[in-house]
Amino acid sequence: MVGGAQNLSDAELIAILLRTGTPKESAVDVAKRLLAVNGNSLNAVSSLTMNELTKIAGIGKVKAITLRAAFELGRRRRAEVIEDQKSIGSMEDVVEVMQSRMAETVHEEFWVIYVNQASVILNIERIGAGGLTATTVDVRLIIRKAIEVLATGIFLCHNHPSGNLKPSQQDIKLTHQICQAADLFNIRVFDHVIVCKNEGFSFY
Repeated sequence: MVGGAQNLSDAELIAILLRTGTPKESAVDVAKRLLAVNGNSLNAVSSLTMNELTKIAGIGKVKAITLRAAFELGRRRRAEVIEDQKSIGSMEDVVEVMQSRMAETVHEEFWVIYVNQASVILNIERIGAGGLTATTVDVRLIIRKAIEVLATGIFLCHNHPSGNLKPSQQDIKLTHQICQAADLFNIRVFDHVIVCKNEGFSFY
């Protein structure tokens, strides 16, 4: 590959994953069409479900799985780079760290970022996952993990698939319960952030 993969277009890179096209189109042509119907946005393509991908002529189940796996690896690499010795100091930092984990979820998930005295990330863990509008969270699991990793502080985070950043009464009640439990162990709850795509809402 002359010049390396960095010199290839998005369509050419996707074509390598697809390997083959259709009787009437090359793999590059299929890749170009896939991009075109998604506004030539890799982010849009990476958000497609298996069912949506296989609706594209020339992309069967195996190719769809390959594409999903490639985008997932990219997402994990990005998350790893962001989290490497990352210090959390604001709502924007929480959104940056969590957006790659939660961007494609269509149901509510609740995560906790555990930090040390310098607010450097020690661990990030999904505590609960639920339906479209709610998730179940066990406060005991949050505190136990904080003790395990010797965290002195935590950032709470969950998503609203609806796109509405306004906290529900259940969100407010849960935040209060976690703060009460954390206070017993001298663990500080720095914030609770609702994430919707690239936006966030801070409880504090």
